[in-house]
Amino acid sequence: MTRSFSVCLMQFGAVAALFMLPLLAHAHPGHEGHHHHDNEDEVQVAHNTEASLLPLSAVRAAAEDKVSGQGTLKFRVLYTGAHLPQGAIDVLVKAHGGFAVDRRDGHGETYFALPGAGIIRMSADLKTTELIETPAEVRDTNMHNTTIWYDQEGAAFLAFPANDAGKVFTTTLDGKLVNTLETPKPEELFNEPTVDGYFAKGGKFVPTDVEQLNGLYYVTTGYSDLDYVLTARIQSTNPFAAHWQNLAFGGKGTASGQFGTGHGITVSPDEKRIDVADRPNSEIDRFSPEGKYQDTVTLPAGSFPCDVDFVGPYTVVGCLHGPNHDLGAPVYIMENDQLVSTILPKEELGLQNFQHIHNATGVMLGGKLYIIAQAWNPGDFAVFEQVTP
Repeated sequence: MTRSFSVCLMQFGAVAALFMLPLLAHAHPGHEGHHHHDNEDEVQVAHNTEASLLPLSAVRAAAEDKVSGQGTLKFRVLYTGAHLPQGAIDVLVKAHGGFAVDRRDGHGETYFALPGAGIIRMSADLKTTELIETPAEVRDTNMHNTTIWYDQEGAAFLAFPANDAGKVFTTTLDGKLVNTLETPKPEELFNEPTVDGYFAKGGKFVPTDVEQLNGLYYVTTGYSDLDYVLTARIQSTNPFAAHWQNLAFGGKGTASGQFGTGHGITVSPDEKRIDVADRPNSEIDRFSPEGKYQDTVTLPAGSFPCDVDFVGPYTVVGCLHGPNHDLGAPVYIMENDQLVSTILPKEELGLQNFQHIHNATGVMLGGKLYIIAQAWNPGDFAVFEQVTP
């Protein structure tokens, strides 16, 4: 059951959710600091919780006629956080998650979650948003990313890594909680002794992202000393049952296939590869579904990629910092592993809250590319529309 809040930008008429930008001490990129928890720049800096509300006309004026990007991949602001339901606007400053797009034929909706509001669904045409009734245990903790996947019968599920709660929640598209994956028990052994030892000593399970492929959940744990990708077997979906299984790979370190912080994880479109955003090392590490390291795609130094998303021929990469902190964080668009466009929401589009980007995803609609992005600390939301020549 949902509470429909079909909200469009014009309905808010007077107010936009813009929030003051706090000071942030920047962590340094590079492998040499791999023992430092680079996620401390997220978890130890106090969130700015005092909203500074500006007239919507001021938001429009800040973004009016502004374009960011290169070549045919230039973008303008289509929607800001005012496009969200009021319940989401009320907690938008806390945004610290990511998106999932239902790319099945006849669908196209985008899902994400905000702590204190729950699951949010944006329509396939991007014009409306609604809050989905969400169980309290999911609604009231942070969902660090969102994944959508489908079982063999075509039933769709959402998976959420709850980094603060140390759990992975699975729900239906209407918000029903069907499974909670808890911290691995000491008797649930993996193929890596380091992982077994970590949990035997009571190490924290801190999931930062989750993906599903061929009946396996792949879970990154970059906000902990563990920093392995763990896997769980989905035994059935009706009733839903899942348990940890032995495959684990990665780990914190400087060797090929290890992470500074394994932050986001994404299955490639051909389902033959697992990509992990290694944030402080500004790279995307690639693995086979069996966990064998394949290669690395290097991004501009200091960009701190949080996650990647594949849409059509493009790879969309939301970044926490960017090489030049004064310009705010970029969204990169890549094609054939080459950077082809850089969007700067703060510097070039006038969105001051986008000093840091926590996630971005792409949607193809009417022959144009749209980017949905989420800022962090303070949290914010925006949709960018490709500008046609």
